[in-house]
Amino acid sequence: MVDFVRPRFRLGQTVATPAALKAIQQAGQSPAEFLDRHVRGDWGDLCADDRALNDEAIQDGSRILSAYITRAGEKIWIITEATDDRGERPVTTILLPDDY
Repeated sequence: MVDFVRPRFRLGQTVATPAALKAIQQAGQSPAEFLDRHVRGDWGDLCADDRALNDEAIQDGSRILSAYITRAGEKIWIITEATDDRGERPVTTILLPDDY
C-alpha cells in the first residue's frame, strides 16, 4: 500500500539551474524526488528554526526554502517564491547554493 501525503502548497512553475540538474543526475536521482519531499513539507537539512519558518510560510504566503543532500553529497536548495497579488506562488527553483 502506498502512503499518500497531500501536497501542502502549490509549486507554481518549476525551473532548475543547469548546475543543479547536473548534480542531481550525477547522483542517479531525479528532480521529482526532491520536489515531492519539498511540497509535502519534508524540508530536508534545515535547523528547527528554519523548519518552523517554512511551516509559517505555508500559512502566511512567504518564501519556502528546503535544503537536501544528494546521494553524491552535493547540497541542493529548492525555493518556492512568496505568493503574488493573486495568492499564487509563481515559481519554484531547484538550485545549488552557489547559484543563489
